[in-house]
Amino acid sequence: MRRSAKQLLLHFGLVTALVAGATTAYAQQRVEKALPGRPQLQPPSDSRVLRRAALRFLTDNDYPPFNYVDKEGQLAGFNVEMARAICLELAAACDVQTRPWNELLPALKRGEADAVIASHAVTPRLLSEFDVTERYYQMPGRFAAKLGRAFADVSPAGLDGAKIAVAKGTAHEAYLRALFTLSAIHAYDNPELARDAVIAGTDDLLFDDGVGVAFWLLGTASRACCEFKGGPFFEPRYFGDGVGITINRGDPDLKAQLNAAIKRLRESGRQEELISRSFPLRGN
Repeated sequence: MRRSAKQLLLHFGLVTALVAGATTAYAQQRVEKALPGRPQLQPPSDSRVLRRAALRFLTDNDYPPFNYVDKEGQLAGFNVEMARAICLELAAACDVQTRPWNELLPALKRGEADAVIASHAVTPRLLSEFDVTERYYQMPGRFAAKLGRAFADVSPAGLDGAKIAVAKGTAHEAYLRALFTLSAIHAYDNPELARDAVIAGTDDLLFDDGVGVAFWLLGTASRACCEFKGGPFFEPRYFGDGVGITINRGDPDLKAQLNAAIKRLRESGRQEELISRSFPLRGN
């Protein structure tokens, strides 16, 4: 299931739309070392930055393909490998541990970790209590509809009169009501009911979180009914300002280190290597 999920994300072009800097598994132990036969990476050269010898990350373990436990019982996923790659960039030992989702930020605030890397969207509420690094991927909204349904222009004007299913009270509903004013928007109590409405033909399209839609398309609940329509929609006011690594306020040295590592992963040419290792099967 997890391997197929990664294939699906790639097949529909979602990974390249989501990920600004991908990563892969350079080591599997709790304390990470440089790979044998590979030059030891050096941390950023700015001597004013107080560098850490080790970094402690927290994540959860039930959000594949971003963080999950694999068939061998090892913690894996995009966020986990991102943490490991950052540690290698900074020549720091790496400790990645898990907590339940609702315990991650409280544990960070108590000082039980240096950072949380678990796909927290950067929102005003998050920033009111914590600091965040530069973004390393974006989480878009996506449309889906039945196979064979043609929509020449998936845009507010192009979907004039279209019936769109969405989960009630979500940012995706608010986005549709603000921008897709020419469409008939039907809000359902939960995402499953919205998806069922598209399967039944009650509505023409579904609009939801891109990752959630991708897993639905793959799973049995979709009955192989549907496919993505149009491209990803990014809007910080509704979907958050991307995803970064969450840290406590008042730690500029740590933030500078993490930002430098993210930038180097993106700009050094290693990004393509990391993407290929994490997602070896590319769709057309």
